[in-house]
Amino acid sequence: MPKALALLILLAVPGFCAESLAPQPFTPNSLDRSVDPCSDFYAYACDEWVRDNPIPPDQARWGTFYQLAEYNRSVLRAILEQAAVDTRKRDALDRKIGDYYASCMDDQRADRLGASPLNADLAKIGALDSTAGLTPLLAALQKEGVGAAFSFGSDQDYKDATQVIAEADQGGLGLPDCDYYLKDDAKSKELRAQYETHVEKMFELLGEPQPRADADARTVLTFETRLAKASQGLVYRRDPSHVYHKMTTAQLSALAPAIQWKRYLAEVDAPKVASLNVVAPEFFSSLSTMAATVPLSDWKTYLRWMLVDARAPYLSQPFVDEDFDFYGRDLSGAKQLKARWKRCVEYTDRDLGFALGKRYVETSFSPKSKARTKRMVSAIQDALRKDLRGLDWMTPQTKKQALKKLGLMAEKIGYPDKWRDYSKLRVARGDFVGNVERSAAFEVHRELAKIGKPVDRNEWEMTPPTVNAYYDPQMNDINFPAGILQPPFFDPKADDALNFGAIGSVIGHEMTHGFDDEGRHFDGHGNLKDWWTAQDARAFEGRAQCLVDEYGAFTATDGVKLNGKLELGENTADNGGLRLALSALQAKLGKKSPSAQGFSPQQRLFLGYARVWCGSYTPEAMRLLAATNPHAPGRDRVDGVLRNMPEFLKAFSCPASAPMASPKPCRVW
Repeated sequence: MPKALALLILLAVPGFCAESLAPQPFTPNSLDRSVDPCSDFYAYACDEWVRDNPIPPDQARWGTFYQLAEYNRSVLRAILEQAAVDTRKRDALDRKIGDYYASCMDDQRADRLGASPLNADLAKIGALDSTAGLTPLLAALQKEGVGAAFSFGSDQDYKDATQVIAEADQGGLGLPDCDYYLKDDAKSKELRAQYETHVEKMFELLGEPQPRADADARTVLTFETRLAKASQGLVYRRDPSHVYHKMTTAQLSALAPAIQWKRYLAEVDAPKVASLNVVAPEFFSSLSTMAATVPLSDWKTYLRWMLVDARAPYLSQPFVDEDFDFYGRDLSGAKQLKARWKRCVEYTDRDLGFALGKRYVETSFSPKSKARTKRMVSAIQDALRKDLRGLDWMTPQTKKQALKKLGLMAEKIGYPDKWRDYSKLRVARGDFVGNVERSAAFEVHRELAKIGKPVDRNEWEMTPPTVNAYYDPQMNDINFPAGILQPPFFDPKADDALNFGAIGSVIGHEMTHGFDDEGRHFDGHGNLKDWWTAQDARAFEGRAQCLVDEYGAFTATDGVKLNGKLELGENTADNGGLRLALSALQAKLGKKSPSAQGFSPQQRLFLGYARVWCGSYTPEAMRLLAATNPHAPGRDRVDGVLRNMPEFLKAFSCPASAPMASPKPCRVW
C-alpha cells in the first residue's frame, strides 16, 4: 500500500551512559586505506567501521543507522525512567508514558500472571459454536490488535485525496509474506518446519498436551497456507492500480457473503460506511469460502494461535522466550533477546509515540537544526526542479505536470505542529497486557473515526524519535522525524558536504519517491491519476528496467539474489537522491571548493553518504531482507548507486576501467 526519515541534553539514569552509544563523527582514520576507493568504495568507507562494530548479540543487523536507533532508545529510556517515578509533580503526559513503561518493566508480575491475561479472549474463542458467531469474534479480536484473517481500517480515497474512506485488506499470516508458505526450496521448507514447531510449543505453553499441540500446529499451517495462496504478492502490490478496488458495502457482501459485513462494521464501531477500498478482492472471496467450509474447530485453533502470537511478547518469560526463539533467532538470526528496557521503550514509542516524542523533541531537536534542515530541503527541491527542466527524455507536456507536482510537494520536519491527544486512552499502572490491548483499541478507534471525513494533511505516520523518513504519495509530502535528524545523518557541527551526503541524500531520496514506479502514478494533489504521455511512460519504464536488471544481479546471501522489481522504488530513490544532494551542494558552493581533512567537498559528500549505510547482517536477516524488504543491503545501496554516477568517478579520479565504473550506468532521475 502507498504510505509504506542538536545538541543532546540527556537525563541521568544510573547504570548506563547514552553518550557512549552515540554514533561517532566521520574522521579519515575510520577509512580502510588498504582498499582502493575506485575498486570497492563501500569497503574503503565502511570495512574499518564494520570490523570495529560487530553485530551485538541482541541484533540481527547492525550499522550506523541501527546504532543511531539504539542511541535514541537510550535517550528515550532516560525520559521514561524519570517519568516512571510516581510523584505528585508529574503532569498528565509524564504520568501516562511513565506508568505504561513501569507496567512493562514489571517482569515479576508478568511471570506471576502467566497466560491468564488471555483467559477472557480464549473463552470467547472456545464459545464459538456457529459460523454466525465468527464475524463478531473476528471484530472483537481485531479491535484489540489481533490481526486475525484480514485487516480493516481507513485510508485516503485513491481517486479523491481529500477524503478518507474505509479499507479492507488481506492479512492473518504468522510468517512475513505469502511466499514463505509457497516456495519449495530447502531453506523455505526448513523455515516452515521451524514455524510449525514454534506454533506447537506455543500451544503447549497454553496448556495443551503435546499430541494435541502438534495436531493444532499442523492445522494452523494448513489454514494459513490457504490464506497465503489467496494473497497478493509484494511485487504485485507495488502497482497502485492493483490495490484499489472501490466497492459499496453491498458489493463487498456479494463478494464475500460468509462474512456478515453489516454486523462486522457495527461490532468494530465503524461510522457509516457507504463505500470502501477492497484492496485484494480475490483474497476476500477465498476468505468467505473458508468461513463457510472450514470446520469451526479449525477456525478456533487458528484464532487461538493468532491471539497467543499477538500477545506472547507481553506475557511471562516462557512465552517471551519462545516468541524470540522463532521470530528473533530462527527468522532473523539474533543470538540474544533484547534487554527488557529496550523492548519497553519500543512498546511505549509504538503505543504513546507522540506523547513520548514530545519529550524527546524537547531534549534532542533544536530550532536551529530544524531551520538548517528546512534550508537543505529547499536547496534539494531546487536541484530536482533543475533536473526535471533539463530532462532530454521527457516531453514538455509531462514535464509541466512533473514540475507542478514538485511545486505542490509539502515537507514535515521533526515533529507535528499539533500533538496527538491520548487523553481518552486509559493507562493503568500494573496492567501491562491491558495497556497494550487498550492502546490497540484506541488506535483502531482513531483510525476508523476518520472514515467519511476530510483528510488531515498535518498528520504524521511516524513518531518523532523514529530513525527513518518517508514519502507519502497520497499526501504528496516528505517527512523527516527528529529521530533521523541526528548524527551521522545530520550533524549540526559538520560541514555541508557531509550533511548533504548523509541527510541530504535522504531528503533527495524521499523527493524522488514522488516520481518512482509507484509514486509517479499519483498527481500533485495525491490522486491516482495518469499524468504521463504514453511516450514518457515507456521512456521511464525502460530506464527503470535498467535498475531492475542491475540490482537483480546482486547476490544477497547463499546464492539468493536481490529482487530488482521489489526494490525498484527504493533503488530509484537512492540513485536519484544522492545525485540531487550533489547538485544542491555544488550549487551552494558555486566556484568554491574548500577541502577538509584531506578531501574535496565532493569526496566528503560521497563519504558522508557511504557512512550512513555501513553495517552488516546475519545470514538469516539478509535472507529475510531479500525476500520482503524493498531496500537493498547497505553495500549495494552504496556501490550500486556510485557505479551509476560519473560524478563519483571524477571526484576520486577513477579510470574508466575501474571496478566502480559501470559500462552501462543506469539513471532515471
